[in-house]
Amino acid sequence: DEPKQKVQVTHTERVDFPSGGQLRLRNSVGELTVEGWDRPDVEITTIKSTKDAYAPPDRAKASQELGKVRISVGRQGKDVVITTDFPRRRILSQGSLLRPGTSFDLEYRIKVPMNARLAVDRHTGEVHVENLASDIHVIVTNGEITLHLPQDGLYGIDAKSHIGSVTSDFSGSERSRPWPFGHRLVKETPAAHNLYLRVGFGDITIFKIWQPPAPSPVIH
Repeated sequence: DEPKQKVQVTHTERVDFPSGGQLRLRNSVGELTVEGWDRPDVEITTIKSTKDAYAPPDRAKASQELGKVRISVGRQGKDVVITTDFPRRRILSQGSLLRPGTSFDLEYRIKVPMNARLAVDRHTGEVHVENLASDIHVIVTNGEITLHLPQDGLYGIDAKSHIGSVTSDFSGSERSRPWPFGHRLVKETPAAHNLYLRVGFGDITIFKIWQPPAPSPVIH
């Protein structure tokens, strides 16, 4: 009589991060959150879960299927590379077209040094970047990109959505498009860090992390 439940597997590991290095993600899917912290290493937490709920007798088999989703971490020079491998399948989409799909949900929660460079190239899903002061290169075919960056950072910006909007707390010039869909924001200036952001279908949002002003000294 026990109700059906989704099967979930969580894994966390830490690896050393080279000074001046880059975090690179290959073939990632689902929801990705990369957060800057004041430690010199990288903490990688992945949460795999089934899309369907299972009764107790079927959960062991569902867990075996999740085991086919493999996330590996390696070093290539100064790059820390996170690679995701999983079985591909085709699902029927609107218009009777076959498109890539998955039978699982996957979430990445990654903490890296604040000055770590980031490179992400993925087909679908959400990318959230928090508190990084570095070069950020993110390409998403179908999904969203959201950045929360220190307000005093100096950034060159090249952000474009083919079908969607680009919104930024940092100033930049808008580029007109020959069709009514899509948006591009560019800030061409010598800067400490560069943001290169691309979305095929979806939105890009860049927020400033507002820091409260320091309190005035109390004079007695």
